[in-house]
Amino acid sequence: MADRPMKFSTFHLFHQFEGQTAREVYDYQIEVVELLEELGFDGVWVAEHHFRDYGTVPNIFTMLANLAARTERLRLGTGIVVLPLHNPIHVAEEAAMVDLLSDGRLELGIGRGYQSIEFENFGLDLGEARDRFNECLDMILGLWTQDGFEYKGRFHETNHPLTLMPKPVQRPHPPVHVAAVSPETVELYAARGLPILADPAAPFKKIAKAAETWHAKAAEAGVDTADVELVASRSVYVAPTLDQAREDQARFEEGFDRSRIFNLQSAPIDPSTGKAAKGFEFYQDRYLKGGSVDNEFRWNQLEVIGDPERVISQIKTIQEMGYGNLMCDFGSTRPLPLEDMKKVLKFFAAEVMPAFR
Repeated sequence: MADRPMKFSTFHLFHQFEGQTAREVYDYQIEVVELLEELGFDGVWVAEHHFRDYGTVPNIFTMLANLAARTERLRLGTGIVVLPLHNPIHVAEEAAMVDLLSDGRLELGIGRGYQSIEFENFGLDLGEARDRFNECLDMILGLWTQDGFEYKGRFHETNHPLTLMPKPVQRPHPPVHVAAVSPETVELYAARGLPILADPAAPFKKIAKAAETWHAKAAEAGVDTADVELVASRSVYVAPTLDQAREDQARFEEGFDRSRIFNLQSAPIDPSTGKAAKGFEFYQDRYLKGGSVDNEFRWNQLEVIGDPERVISQIKTIQEMGYGNLMCDFGSTRPLPLEDMKKVLKFFAAEVMPAFR
């Protein structure tokens, strides 16, 4: 992987900070995306969330259709579509439309979700998330690649043979990426040749292990991994000096209300037991403990952060792990004024990205 150019994409949560309207959130993020195209970034990933100010995009495809009209080159990623919350036929149709409108720039990031508030309000059992996800995935791939597609599962079925209109531009279909937090997820989808979006909350050693496991399991299943692109999601910040980066990190953390993100609503909890839902045992206490790690841990084991030299070195390490695309979270939960965010992005594009071109 190290002999290939590293791709740089960005993560957009559309978090609504106190005092902001949803429209202001949208305007801010859209202006950032337009700048990213100018700066030479490779793509953007938009998150789906419901019922909270944690993220204000309930339908990613609507947002990506808007961004498709405002950009010409950026890859447009769903980061991620929570498949169990959706009818898979709708997902296949909407994704195909975005791929068509963008001239084949869609990247479909998918996951089974985890937030109990979302599943409860849609009347779904979080413990069924994995099974629902797998059915949705099978149907989407089938509808994209087959005419007269038929399916009968536990949760979804086609009453008649279906032919999708329109079909995606990309062949055989847009790239599909599976969000992987648990080791089980990595292994399951490696065997199908579906690349992972590595857990943004996992330390470097764990995402290294995830990439190693993915490649090993994919090889065992006879998957050709030569052109597969694994995506690593990291919090990213670069400053002119190491001292400034450390000072800024401490300032960011001091002003960050973790309880807005790590709480009972965001934890994968079964309301009938008060414990982790079936299939989410790996998450036990992860969200309830508040994501409480100190700045030194973040500096050394979690974030891509420092001066340009240190950040370039960290990214090269991630590249050597087997990742070809770095999904950069430049502060989705930091209330940075727009002009400050633009400075951060311009500095990264000027001082870090050229080392990988």
